[in-house]
Order: sequence, then C-alpha cells, then structure tokens
Amino acid sequence: MSKSTRLIKSVFRLVLPVLVLMVLASMVASVWFVHSTAEPPRSNYLVTPEKYGRLSSRGAQVTNETWENRDGTQARGWLLRGNKKAPAVILLHKYGADRSHVLNLGVKLNEATNYTVLMPDQRGHGPQPLVRMTSFGGCEIEDVLAATDFLKSVKDSEKKKPLVGNSIGLYGVEMGGLVALSVASKLSNVRALVLDSVPLFSDDVLASAVDQKYPFASFVTSELAKGGSYLYFATGCYERASVCDIAKSVNEKEVLLLAGMDAPALRSSTSQISGCFNGTSKITTFTNMSPTGVNIVTAGLDQADSYEQKVIYFLKSALEDHDEQKPQDRKKPEPAAENEAKE
Repeated sequence: MSKSTRLIKSVFRLVLPVLVLMVLASMVASVWFVHSTAEPPRSNYLVTPEKYGRLSSRGAQVTNETWENRDGTQARGWLLRGNKKAPAVILLHKYGADRSHVLNLGVKLNEATNYTVLMPDQRGHGPQPLVRMTSFGGCEIEDVLAATDFLKSVKDSEKKKPLVGNSIGLYGVEMGGLVALSVASKLSNVRALVLDSVPLFSDDVLASAVDQKYPFASFVTSELAKGGSYLYFATGCYERASVCDIAKSVNEKEVLLLAGMDAPALRSSTSQISGCFNGTSKITTFTNMSPTGVNIVTAGLDQADSYEQKVIYFLKSALEDHDEQKPQDRKKPEPAAENEAKE
C-alpha cells in the first residue's frame, strides 16, 4: 500500500466522525427549529365575548363551543348564531394569532347578514390550547372539515331542526387562508372564499415562524427547518402541495384575494395565486390593501372598519344567491369602499 493511500485513509478516518457529527447536529437542529415553532407564541385573548358584549348586544350572544376533530382531538370556537337556514361563515386566523383576532369581524358580519359565524382557535393556538402543537396548515384542514360537520349539528332555537343552511363561506389569513383554500377544494357547498395574504406552501408559514423566532442567520435556520419538517411530521399530516396546485382543483367559487405592503412576500404569493384557478371560479383581487388581516388588530378604527366592510360586502354578495333564510329576514349589505387598487 502506497504512502499516499495510507494518508488518504488516515485523513478519512479522522474526518468521517466529524462529518457524521455535523450531519447529526444539522438533523437535530432542523427538528428542533420545527418543534420550537410548532408550539406558537401565546397570550391572553385581545378581547373576549364577555367584554365585547358590554358594547354590542350581538357580541353578548356569542357562545363558547367544543367539538371533536376527525383525529379524535378536541376543538373549540366562538359561535354566533344567525337566522335559520342562512349560510354559515368560518373565520380562520393566522399563525401566532387566535380567535379573538377575528371576533370583531365575526360580530359585524353577523349583524350585517344574520349568517351564523364560527371563529375557531386553530390547533396549538390560543391560551391553554386543546391541542398543543400546530402543523402549519396540515392537520388544520381536517380540523376545519370537522368544524363544518359541527355546524351541521347545530340546532335552531327550538332544538329540533338544523340551524345552518347548506352554503358555507370561508375567510382565512395567512395560514388560515392556506387551510381555507384546501377545504374549499374538498367541499362543493363552500360558495365564497376570502383569502388574505396567503403563502404558497406550508413551508413558508414554517419558515416565517422560524425567522421571527430566530432572526440570526434566518435563511439558514429557515432552510434547516424546512428539511426538519420531513422528520418531525414523518407520520403526521403536514401539507406539502402548493397552494397554486390546490387552487387548480377549486371549482365554481367566488373568491376574494387580499394582500398589502405590510407583508410584501405574502403580497407576491397572493398575486401569483390569482392566476392558478381553473377558470370556473370568479376571482376578485385587491393587493394594495392597508391594512390587511395580517395587521388588522393594530390598525386605526376607520381603517379596520373599511377592511371589514369590504370582507362583509363580498361574503354577503357571494352567498346571497344561496341564502335559504326567509326573504324578510335578509339584510342588504352596504356597498364597500373602493379605495384600494384592484389588480
């Protein structure tokens, strides 16, 4: 054996353990980044129905409900009942938020339309969540399907017949928008869809969460986390399909896409999604919104009201042809302000 061959083997024996350790360290770090962000930041609710009810008679009618997810875990949400046979709307918050972020919109929507409104905490979110970890928009799809099953079980005031009509509207911000779109692709009775600042992949929700928690070397940490998701969710329900591919399977819906400069990356992805639908749906896009659902809770009252009225007007207009409540019980929506650029 030549000296050069022996030298190479000696170096290899020295380097191999280091390489193995580096690979193992990278794998451990990647899984840790996922694990640490799969438990979202939590705080007390911004406002509760009890406090909101002091200002609004409708807010005082919100009830706290629980139901079973399809995997056997428990879910919870605030429910505001509407008129018998009227459509229902489910409002889905972003990653790191909770149901209190959509409470004001939910109450105003119910006041303006008499629709039943469900505002769930997505898994892992809200104080003392019933499910500890999020899956960044994967298991949440099945959770929202279970929420639609729950709505079917809600009875009218006499507790004899179903309260909710057949038609459903969905509203989702960021991760909530990703989930809403996936649910709409599976249910034909979802007639209206509002998607605000939607990422292209669940990986983007994960990467954004990692960037916010570990801002140092954010590109490296987010890429490690994306790789770690394959190990962490190896037996889970992580969603790997692109939102664009999902949009291609969405048929005969009315869709409102919203985005703004408060989240430039999500503005870009939302604009891309507008071209992914297959042509059977009616798409309306506003990508110069201020505020968007991403930062609605920090907006001024007038700005927040303008945003909410746009969402309410769209949902009312999109669902009114499928509204089974008595004509005398229906409410006409106020026209939304058209002060944002439409693309």
